[in-house]
Amino acid sequence: MASDDQPIAADNKPVVLEIEPGTHSWSSCGRSQKQPFCDGSHKTTPFKSVRFEIAQKKEVALCMCKRTQNPPFCDGSHRNLR
Repeated sequence: MASDDQPIAADNKPVVLEIEPGTHSWSSCGRSQKQPFCDGSHKTTPFKSVRFEIAQKKEVALCMCKRTQNPPFCDGSHRNLR
């Protein structure tokens, strides 16, 4: 189990989804039961949800390892996990 100051990798690869327009909240802590989206599980940790806006329906790759330098989008950081 990860400590409260480290994110939990929900998966070792991104999730590719077709996202509807609007504002969405990505889980940066990895504790959400609604991965990759936030369900408020971070509230007892130092993490915050990452809000992002999608202007038109499109396919995106959202980070599931929670180590991306471009949240909420995958940047390949999962390749560096053991």
